[in-house]
Amino acid sequence: MRLANKLVMVTAAASGMGREGVKAFVREGATVAAVDIDQAGLDALVAEIGPSVKPIQANLLDRDRCRSVVHEAAELLGGLDLLWSHAGIPADGVVEGIDLEALDRTITLNITSTMLIAGEAVGHMRRRGGGAILFTGSTAGLVGSMGSPVYSAEKFAVVGYAKSLAQRFAADNVRVNVVCPGITDTPMLPQFFASGGDPKAFEAKLLASIPLGRPARAVEVANAALFLLSDEAEYITGVALPVDGGYTCR
Repeated sequence: MRLANKLVMVTAAASGMGREGVKAFVREGATVAAVDIDQAGLDALVAEIGPSVKPIQANLLDRDRCRSVVHEAAELLGGLDLLWSHAGIPADGVVEGIDLEALDRTITLNITSTMLIAGEAVGHMRRRGGGAILFTGSTAGLVGSMGSPVYSAEKFAVVGYAKSLAQRFAADNVRVNVVCPGITDTPMLPQFFASGGDPKAFEAKLLASIPLGRPARAVEVANAALFLLSDEAEYITGVALPVDGGYTCR
């Protein structure tokens, strides 16, 4: 089993890619602290998978909670080996007249929570002799997004943070990588299409730009996350891996 006896924390775990990740990690032998704001979704996840999932309800827009939830997870699990910091939300496509309240919300969830959670997690990993941290970026963090420049800027920040931490934490035997999904079929996809103005036109334009011609399935992103967190990737750190059907290969 690829994650046998590993202690894992996953944020945004109740639906979409995060949910598929939890399922894959447990199947491969891990015990997972599943963090989400959606208590009903967490309850459904536990009912489906069983006691290897330890649910934690948390609103990661609360900066203090970002810190405390890591220690709660480590206490529930008995330590922490691996982290998939997956929580994030689309940003408005607006550039002129940006809504500052909305901007603060996306920065908090997409950047600040990522920084705070990783900063708390690394100490627990050091105590266990090492580990791995995975952030969810985006193809918009690798190439500019005409439809959502703010989201693109935030995801570029995540990639830069990961590359910096990969260098800083290497001496602690802690690897840091980013999985960068392209368009992915999750409950959040309609919200993402809406960020580009006319949702139907934006959807058609984006799908036409993908060589494989379709969105990713959530499980395909989860499989990439599983690889990057597993010992199969033990010599991989500082990487931002596109899972995008070829979108960024142009």
